[in-house]
Amino acid sequence: MTSGARKDVKLPPAQLPRRARRLLTAAYLLLMAAVVTDALSGPGTTVSPVLAAVPVLAGASTRAARVPLVAGLAAVLSVGLLAATNRGISPSVHVTALIAVVAATLASVANVVLVTARERELLQVRTVSEAAQRALLRPPPEQVGRVRIAVRYAAAAAEARIGGDLYDVVETSRGLRIILGDVQGSGLGVVETAADVLGVFRDAARTEPSLTGLAGRLDAALARRPADGRFVTAMLADVPSGPGPVELVNCGHPHPMLRRAGVVCELEPPEHAPPLALLDLAGGRYTTGLFDPRPGDLLLLYTDGVSEARDAEGRFYPLAERLAGLPAGDPDEVLEALLADVRNHTRTGLDDDAAMLALRWTH
Repeated sequence: MTSGARKDVKLPPAQLPRRARRLLTAAYLLLMAAVVTDALSGPGTTVSPVLAAVPVLAGASTRAARVPLVAGLAAVLSVGLLAATNRGISPSVHVTALIAVVAATLASVANVVLVTARERELLQVRTVSEAAQRALLRPPPEQVGRVRIAVRYAAAAAEARIGGDLYDVVETSRGLRIILGDVQGSGLGVVETAADVLGVFRDAARTEPSLTGLAGRLDAALARRPADGRFVTAMLADVPSGPGPVELVNCGHPHPMLRRAGVVCELEPPEHAPPLALLDLAGGRYTTGLFDPRPGDLLLLYTDGVSEARDAEGRFYPLAERLAGLPAGDPDEVLEALLADVRNHTRTGLDDDAAMLALRWTH
């Protein structure tokens, strides 16, 4: 392919929901009944104008412009046959029906062409966003030492693959450095901010000796950005490669949850600290919290798109309760079940991006 050439994206076959297929089938049956009634009712009446619905119905279930065109030609022929059968009807009625069928056919063909073009553009955007997600949100290793790792990310926008939530796991000589965060705001600017945070994290995670120092580096880098008012809540974790406590630094983020022997508790920081980019404005400092992992423990980091997901009555998702009720097992299975449960809780879809990262210590 030459430089600048446009690569065409192949659309998958059109698939209608079962309810839509039933409605279209009912409409076709109604039209057939009308035509049969016309043929049996004698020359004094006609229903030929209703044949204008044929190309409209044909265009509703296809991405090929020729389908409503062929359906329109068939409808034109049907109008001609009904006109020959019903000679007692004024010619103006048949002419009107013919004009209606032709107009509906042209409109249906144009609509199919327009919808297909928009779907192709949307598919191209999704393809690009998937590539951006792979570059920005890299999949973590499934297991490092005695720690199994799993992540789940769900963007609120149906056409999106990436938003303002971020995560990364970096292997260092001392163990794992982990970040999970949420950029304040919406739009393309949050993706740019997320990319900046991850870039600084990946560079500093291997060189910064302390976790609080790493948080300070991230805060300073965001504070130097153009004044767009964006800040980032984040959880940072240091997971040693051998025995020893896990360090946590909470930068204004929802508290992580620890499930141990079927009991879930929140791990609150010794001191509450502001989000990244707000340390100088809000004051305070980043402090380290510790906990000693045991075999079978599961640590869950998540964004507020999970904990603040609401049902139809406005109730928040009961994360701690649902996490405690899930069977203990592989963290990937736990996150899959949690995400499905969150979606079932909301019914209408996520209102905010949702990210989860789980660590489970094996025996």
